[in-house]
Amino acid sequence: MYKKTSPWTAVVVLAFAVAVGSLQMTVVVPMLPLLQRQFGASPTSVSWTLTAGLLSGAVAIPLLSRLGDMYGRRPVALSALALLVAGAAVAALSGALGAVVAGRVLQGVSAALLPLAMGLARQAVPAHRLATAIGVLSATIGVGSGGGMILAGLVGGDHRAMFWILAALGALSFVLVAALVREAVPAGRAGRPDLVGAVLVAGWLVCLLLAISKGGAWGWTSPPTLGLLAGAVVLAVAWVVTARRTAAPLIEIPMLLHRGTVGATVASFLIGFALFGAITTLSAVAQGSLGASVLQVGLYLLPTTVLMLAVSMLAGPLMRRFPAAALVSGGSALVTAAAVWLVVFRDTAADLYGAAAVLGLGVGLVYAALGTMAVEHVEPAKTAAAGGVNALVRVVGSSLAGAVGAAVSATGGAGWSFGVAAGAALLAAVFAAVHRARAVAWA
Repeated sequence: MYKKTSPWTAVVVLAFAVAVGSLQMTVVVPMLPLLQRQFGASPTSVSWTLTAGLLSGAVAIPLLSRLGDMYGRRPVALSALALLVAGAAVAALSGALGAVVAGRVLQGVSAALLPLAMGLARQAVPAHRLATAIGVLSATIGVGSGGGMILAGLVGGDHRAMFWILAALGALSFVLVAALVREAVPAGRAGRPDLVGAVLVAGWLVCLLLAISKGGAWGWTSPPTLGLLAGAVVLAVAWVVTARRTAAPLIEIPMLLHRGTVGATVASFLIGFALFGAITTLSAVAQGSLGASVLQVGLYLLPTTVLMLAVSMLAGPLMRRFPAAALVSGGSALVTAAAVWLVVFRDTAADLYGAAAVLGLGVGLVYAALGTMAVEHVEPAKTAAAGGVNALVRVVGSSLAGAVGAAVSATGGAGWSFGVAAGAALLAAVFAAVHRARAVAWA
């Protein structure tokens, strides 16, 4: 048990850490046009300031989850926060796009804070209140994501000031976790992390995302694009083969297809894609078509942030009244409605505010229930693995959205980009509904 600290105090501290880790994911979204002008780079090149952080997060989630099992989740969470601070400082001090991207890679490691925080909360909170705690921790992803937009606006587009503030928030979170969070079992299983798996996963994701982001400029049938796609396939196959032969793989391949988790896995991937596809395109539309400042972009997304937070506060009562899969399906349907709204109507500030409100309500419902949906139908020993896989695929979906959104917007325009996001959210709703129906059949 936590010593000298209320369990809910620890949950609040962990939620703040998760929010800071999520904030870094979106803080550069409104800054992309400014960074493009400042560094004289193409939109697809600048988009890597977003994609690089999401990509490193995708690898860090399973790797740091494993390290948390081995050495304790608290010290690993503190290490992730320290890397966030270091990465923010590197980006703030840099004068070149490459250095900013490198700093973003370090910041992205903090994406692993969510599964680590869930593991710590599971030790502290009574079983009958665990759904509320997990809902709050999950929903703070959305709160942090919206907060990143607002932070970028408050600094008036100054990327150096933005990263220094992010470093300060990371340092504050580090101090709070160190002072107020305790771990009942600080060390877990013996073994070693799957570093080969981490390299292979990072390799095929980089090849895939680079091919998608640069394919339009290089040509989709050009040797570099086809070579990267081929490399992604080869590395992905090598990863699957090695994962099946490794005693403790980075990602348990069977868990990706486990009948109790596959619905949550697919829904998490798709909703991560839909959310980032929608907010990155909304930011571009607001600044391009409506002439909005970076601060105004953050304000357009304020309803999303507020409603995500409000829904997270209702996570416990909602989970007691409705099945997790039903909440995920309903929330995904609302995300679909918001994206379709923006396909048709995006010419006024009222359009953006209205769609952002519906988006926030939908994503809040989804994130409040996804954590529970991912683990409720697996045996207790597989809970951590299922939660880690769910968090991983959400971040992979988000990172794909950055690359795909930039490519689609460049060739087809914002309407097509919103349409792709709507399609992903609709598929998430369908998969969650099917998962619910199958769960009833199993029962």
